[in-house]
Amino acid sequence: MSAQPPINSSMDKVQDTRGSDFRAQETRERILAAAEDLLRQHGPAKTTVVDVARRLGMSHANVYRHFASKAALQDAVAERWLKTVSDPLAAIAAAEGHAAERLERWVLTLVEAKRRKVLDDPALFETYHSVAEAAREVVDAHVTALRGQLARIIRDGVAAGEFRVHDPEAAAALVFGATMRYHHPRHVRETADRPEAEIAKLVAMLAAGLRAGVV
Repeated sequence: MSAQPPINSSMDKVQDTRGSDFRAQETRERILAAAEDLLRQHGPAKTTVVDVARRLGMSHANVYRHFASKAALQDAVAERWLKTVSDPLAAIAAAEGHAAERLERWVLTLVEAKRRKVLDDPALFETYHSVAEAAREVVDAHVTALRGQLARIIRDGVAAGEFRVHDPEAAAALVFGATMRYHHPRHVRETADRPEAEIAKLVAMLAAGLRAGVV
């Protein structure tokens, strides 16, 4: 009689795979954290894959197993940085409640997040902004995600009878553009002294347009 494989062999393989995936993700996060630290200290031009590997005590080949190039590594750093902005906004977009209130909270949260990044540590912001500017696909995906969140809020408002909008995506683009002077990195310093009440009034005006169905 031939020997039967252990009953748990399939489960062991699944667990090994999950463990391997977890370790790979953990290594990836360590690489990103080290890259962020070095970018803070030296900037993108002087931060290399070899520097990151040396910081972690690993070979640069190991870094390349997770990121194909320096550009790919910096893209991932930019994506991680931008997610600190977009994730809290996604929670607001997915929340329940009146659409106009969520719209105001979404815009004010975005403005505050961008102000903190620009004003709290200007040198660090310039480093990250230059990385993000180079990662155009990452930035484009970030903006698309933000507009999608706005469109979700507007669609919810339409479904609830709160807004009368025929094209939520077009309306989202208009709202994003109308508020850009308060949250675009190029303009944040110019509008940093503008009170929250001013921004709230602008959002209220935009909400009125959405109620009137101008789009």
